[in-house]
Amino acid sequence: ATTMSHPPKRRREMQRINTAVYEQKSESPAPGRSKPTNSLVTPMLTDWYQISMAYAYFVNGTHQQPAVFDLFFRKNPFHGEFTIFAGLEEVIRYLDDFNFTEQDLSYIRSKLPLSSKVDEFCNYLKTLDCKQIQVYAIKEGTIVFPRVPLLRVEGPIAICQLLETTLLTLVNFPSLVATNAARHVRAAQGYGIDVQKRRKKIVLEFGLRRAQGPDGGMSASRYAYMGGCSGTSNVLAGLLFDLEVKGTMAHSYVTSFSSESDMPDKTLVSADGSLTVAFWDEVMKAREQLGYTKTNLGELVAFTSYARAFPSNFLALVDTYDTCDSGVLNFLSVCVALDKIGYKGVGIRLDSGDLAFLSKLVRKQFQKAAQQTGLSYLADLVIVASNDLNEATLHSLNEQGHEIDAFGIGTNLVTCEAQPALGCVYKLVEMNGAACIKLSQDPVKITLPGKKDVYRLYSKSGEAVVDLMVLNDPKVPQEVLPKAGTRITVCHPSEVHKRVHVIPSKVEPLLELVWDMGEKVQHFSSLDETRDFVNWQLDKLRPDYTRYLNPTPYKVSLTECLLNFVNDLRKKNTVVSEIS
Repeated sequence: ATTMSHPPKRRREMQRINTAVYEQKSESPAPGRSKPTNSLVTPMLTDWYQISMAYAYFVNGTHQQPAVFDLFFRKNPFHGEFTIFAGLEEVIRYLDDFNFTEQDLSYIRSKLPLSSKVDEFCNYLKTLDCKQIQVYAIKEGTIVFPRVPLLRVEGPIAICQLLETTLLTLVNFPSLVATNAARHVRAAQGYGIDVQKRRKKIVLEFGLRRAQGPDGGMSASRYAYMGGCSGTSNVLAGLLFDLEVKGTMAHSYVTSFSSESDMPDKTLVSADGSLTVAFWDEVMKAREQLGYTKTNLGELVAFTSYARAFPSNFLALVDTYDTCDSGVLNFLSVCVALDKIGYKGVGIRLDSGDLAFLSKLVRKQFQKAAQQTGLSYLADLVIVASNDLNEATLHSLNEQGHEIDAFGIGTNLVTCEAQPALGCVYKLVEMNGAACIKLSQDPVKITLPGKKDVYRLYSKSGEAVVDLMVLNDPKVPQEVLPKAGTRITVCHPSEVHKRVHVIPSKVEPLLELVWDMGEKVQHFSSLDETRDFVNWQLDKLRPDYTRYLNPTPYKVSLTECLLNFVNDLRKKNTVVSEIS
């Protein structure tokens, strides 16, 4: 009754919102089919002009004409020279589940002009699926570069056009976040400084509360892990994607305690379960033994109560009152008490102040306590840092010689504050077997026409040195494919005087068929497998391509045949002005 009281527009809105559940909570797909992780991903998650173009194609009888589209980006993000391709699994899930509902068709019908063709068009959409298209893609998690097609979509023009916006949505943000995460992880681990000074560091994604909405948070957690993060604070992402969930306490927990009366039960069962100890008394004894008697008592109670809940995983936030003169000292008092009954503390988190300076002071406090108590492991307790960290801050911390073991990064990681969008585009490159080109006064916006394959060429040392685009057109038999051990000339896409001869030791085709007329061709890799693949590639990539300052641009080139083909088509389509 309550729902029926809303006007029709409001009812539609509520009905759509109520469908926004994740896959594990939605109805099971048909046998052998997969659904998008987020059920908002439907053919209706598109821009209106995609539907209006599809309608125009239909009215003109050209909707079934064969077309080829490339999805690519023009510039690497974050002033860098590499990008991680992500989102392919969700692209395949979307293709597998592509269908318009009656509700969708009713809405579309209401927005189109009154015409006898509208019903015919909606009947066409009613039966439309992705069984007439093929998709070639680069493997998810691959390090990719500008202008190289990440996806090549082939099929009838109307359905290919309808896919555009959703494919871009499914690739743009995931690739951006994965790349951002990889850059933060490498910065945290000290890439760019002397190899001997690098230490294994952990980066945790803590950005859900600052993300652009629920799906922004879910996508960020998933693809930040793909890019190299070790865990997340996002509980739902942990559940759905099997991620390690991390988190300790907030300042509110610490400030909620003021005296020992706020902790009714002051006991704790020993690690072996053999006895129940008056734990608060042990904490106070340790405090006295260490000489930490002037610390904030409420904070000590808070830490003690938290240790009672997590005796085997005690990690405290120490900057609520005073980091070094209270927080760390109270933490160590609790750690010493825990040790007496068989437990070991884990570490502390810094969330404010001069992180490099404080981390070094804290490490000295840990070392002093280790000497004072004879508990050597205290010297190596974990120091976690948060507080609005970003890539530049991480590099600065490295230069200052910090003592931090793990970083919790939120806002700058999940919102990609340094660059909010990757800028992938989806361009028609062939129609009815004829190559198409978009011209522009900006050379970088001139498209590379025709159906193309892409090969990665490797040097004798095993390093990737160039991605080579090759024309895939039976009408151009003079095109030469790269072969290992055979010299080939590769050309800059827009600066025609830039050419180089390459004798590759290995040639790797990058575009593979992943969707074939309604069927998935390859299985989905696990998130861990893709994450390992990303890390492996980054370690293999030449360091000057990935460095933070002034990275070397990676070569993306065309064969001589493709370059000549592009230039000929460009001349053919250029409008020559006349001056009189």
